[in-house]
Amino acid sequence: MGTDIERDLLILMMVVARLTRVEADRRARQHGMTRAQWSILKQLECNPGLSQKELADNLEVEPITVARLIDRLESAGLVERRADAQDRRIWRLHLRPQATPYLEEIDSQRQEITAFITAGLPDADRQVVMEALRLMKANLLRGPGAQLFPACQKNNEETA
Repeated sequence: MGTDIERDLLILMMVVARLTRVEADRRARQHGMTRAQWSILKQLECNPGLSQKELADNLEVEPITVARLIDRLESAGLVERRADAQDRRIWRLHLRPQATPYLEEIDSQRQEITAFITAGLPDADRQVVMEALRLMKANLLRGPGAQLFPACQKNNEETA
């Protein structure tokens, strides 16, 4: 028996997530960056002083991937590595002031993407979708092997 993918919630959520990533990738490229670089800048805005390992864990990528991305962001003057006070093997990551316009552009693009993908969706329905997604997230975080993804307190009510 076949599955109508437009009526399968899990498949539909995965397709929407993939299409959203594709749109974010396209927009990041238009600004000379990658979605991964945008993610790093937003993580460091919310969690200054993360180690490269902590950042890799948050982004669910290998530490070498983060190291290469940080190398590029550091070369661009957006991020700096600082030695950890307790462990000289650890580098703590911090945004530089030059990152501010990039963070503003990321926030602007997040708002535009949200408006784009929710076009035609009444505000009441949007709130229902948000609550449903929060509940699903909470269920997944309580599940086996769940790992808490640190929330950004500054932007926890925003989307995309």
